[in-house]
Amino acid sequence: MEYLRFILYGLIQGLTEFIPVSSTAHLKVISLFLGIDDPGPSLSATIQLGSVAAVAWYFRSDIFKFRSQSSQKILEYLIHERLLRSILIGTIPIVLVGGSIKLFAPYFFENVLRSNISIALVSFLMAFFMYLADSAKSHSINIKNHNYSDSFLIGFFQAFAIFPGVSRSGVTISSALISGWERGDAAKFSFLLGIPAISLAAIVEFISSFNDFFAFGFLPLFVGLITTFLSSLFAIDFLLKYFSSNGLKIFVIYRVIFGFVILLNL
Repeated sequence: MEYLRFILYGLIQGLTEFIPVSSTAHLKVISLFLGIDDPGPSLSATIQLGSVAAVAWYFRSDIFKFRSQSSQKILEYLIHERLLRSILIGTIPIVLVGGSIKLFAPYFFENVLRSNISIALVSFLMAFFMYLADSAKSHSINIKNHNYSDSFLIGFFQAFAIFPGVSRSGVTISSALISGWERGDAAKFSFLLGIPAISLAAIVEFISSFNDFFAFGFLPLFVGLITTFLSSLFAIDFLLKYFSSNGLKIFVIYRVIFGFVILLNL
């Protein structure tokens, strides 16, 4: 049963980290509905490392292209080096906000914002925000022509993902669309921007809750990470292909239904 529980955690985390429906909310709510333990922020952040590995693997050609510095590919090299700077700039807000909360209000999320009613209300707010984003018309900004101010703005909205129920991918993709990004590049930048944010969250939680991890057991945790990795690969591939043609409408509807389901089961 322990292995099945971690496989379930991995499936939920992997499928919902990159699809804009909030992995944290689903880990908590589905666990509650099924009568198993809420994994909590520490375990949730740790198995997110499987999602980091998945996005790094999926975009491995993009990540490592900047190694090429031949004269024939100098423009491509500069573009990718610039992309790395954009990711670092976009990561600043969530580091500042997350670090401040961790230092000055470490139990705020556990006591207030991780409640079911809070997650339901946030789901409704995100559905509205995603609806506005999906209705945005101008889509001229992409990874090649964006400014650092564009990446910082998306990073600013990414900081709201520390609130359970927001969805990091949902808020970053939506803010990019409202800013005028192309759909495909909005999703791609969102995924790449998540690598440092998710990694830092996992590292901080691991350090702050180091003793708790011995209770999980190495093998079940490893199984959870592998499950997260594989399901994350599927979710990334699905969203990139589906979202480019269909937008966010289906996810807006899902988030409204998800919120009502939570409220009806309080």
